[in-house]
Amino acid sequence: MVRSLVVDATGISQRSLWKAGMMSSENFSGLSGGAFMPEGRSERLYRVAFDLPGDTAGWAHVSTERLWTAKTSVKMEVQVRNTPFYQKGVAFGDIVRVRADHERREFVFEDFVSKSGHSTVRIIIKDPTVRGSLEALLRSFDCSWEIDGTGIMWAIDVQPGVNYAAMRKSLVRSASDGKIGIEEAALAEGHLNGLESTDSQ
Repeated sequence: MVRSLVVDATGISQRSLWKAGMMSSENFSGLSGGAFMPEGRSERLYRVAFDLPGDTAGWAHVSTERLWTAKTSVKMEVQVRNTPFYQKGVAFGDIVRVRADHERREFVFEDFVSKSGHSTVRIIIKDPTVRGSLEALLRSFDCSWEIDGTGIMWAIDVQPGVNYAAMRKSLVRSASDGKIGIEEAALAEGHLNGLESTDSQ
């Protein structure tokens, strides 16, 4: 049986999200750490509020995470266009249904429509010396990632075609050495099946 890894958030203080501080414009053309869109191309994005459950809000010190999304051809359905730091079960490219909350003056997540096949993995940096090797690992698996304002929490987008079982082995090795903490916040079926196949061999 594949067990999801859980992030060790001990000692992490309240953060100002990197994406909130550095992605304030609705017109956005890229993320740090990897290929998000072809260079020079931009699209109009809209923020959607995801209300966090109590246990997550407790350690994150925020009650809501706002993710960037793009319109689809269906009214009130949008595609997630970045990777969450806190919200579980959501990955880049997922299609979600939203509702307009007039009191809050914002769009709020209502339900999932379809999954993208991407996975969300979050990493806590415990040993700063690991950053270079971690970046090299993520690039070798063609991943994109976002980093919060402290540089401690990384939100990683794992694309559908990635051999996540191989990537996970390297991450688990670093976690076992006490260099990082890991949370598999949203595992796509394809990546999960790859882990199960590896376990059965």
